[in-house]
Amino acid sequence: GSDATVLITGESGTGKELVARAIYHHSQRADKPFLAINCAAIPENLLESELFGHEKGAFTGAIKQKPGRVEEADGGTIFLDEIADMSRPLQAKLLRFLEDGSFTRVGGTQELRVNVRLLAATNRNIVQAIRDGHFREDLFHRLNVIALQLPPLRDRKEDIPLLVEHFLDRFCKENQTPRRRFHSDAMRLLLDYDWPGNIRELENVVERAVVLSTSEVIEVGLLPESVRTREIVGGVRLQLSELVPQSSAAGAAAGAPAPTLFEIMEEIERRVIMDMLERCNWNQTEAAERFLIPLSTLNQKIKRLGIDTRRRRANGVAGSAASASSASSSTAETNEVMK
Repeated sequence: GSDATVLITGESGTGKELVARAIYHHSQRADKPFLAINCAAIPENLLESELFGHEKGAFTGAIKQKPGRVEEADGGTIFLDEIADMSRPLQAKLLRFLEDGSFTRVGGTQELRVNVRLLAATNRNIVQAIRDGHFREDLFHRLNVIALQLPPLRDRKEDIPLLVEHFLDRFCKENQTPRRRFHSDAMRLLLDYDWPGNIRELENVVERAVVLSTSEVIEVGLLPESVRTREIVGGVRLQLSELVPQSSAAGAAAGAPAPTLFEIMEEIERRVIMDMLERCNWNQTEAAERFLIPLSTLNQKIKRLGIDTRRRRANGVAGSAASASSASSSTAETNEVMK
């Protein structure tokens, strides 16, 4: 395998360290150490010492010589997570280390040399960090020999069932519980959810469900509210311009009062309920079950909001479906209603 440096980029939780470990396990250095350091988790004044070590008396508290992680990883692989958070002076020292494997401990003068493969990762836009002067361009090119961009989980939802099965296997074994499986409705919610926390969030959701479950089938109720909210919202996307058609200034000029917050919230609620009813073919009992509210409560809301269910049943849902399609295809920035 190659000893080239690798730069892994992607949002938090996309599995950058897992990828780094996979690279390590499939490399010629797999029988040597693998050490991971989160550059954002260690105070700036301690990170240099953590990486390159220090000599006795180098700073207050340095009561004895201490080798750094690069020495401990000699012959193996070191993974620097959140490398874009590293200070510029330390970036310069790391660049020199990458060029010839040499370094000095903090407070020392002796040049040391090790043989280490470096893998790095960041969740930041590193090109923008270079433009802003926060990251050295020469270090970027030294790290970016092999570039891996990890897509967010929302862009690879086809992986969710496989990941769920993997996490179910793992957590059922760890908790010594019989094998669990998700109810089809629960799995649908997992597939519908956008996963802002990516794989890490999915992992936590599956672990929580396994720990709380008392039967083989994991029901919707064991999913966290953030995931179940997708069931309530039904994927409705609304543009603010739809809800507030005129700015305050334009509205005042035209003599039209701006809608109140109460009116805006009512319109949001109306659209959410209508979207759910359309998804349920206007079956109010099914819609109430998906909302996790009594049927009587849903009926009260339908009446209060003036939703004509009879007319909708008669005319079908083609018009609403076309409207929803038009809204979802809009290139304007949209706000997703979460509650």
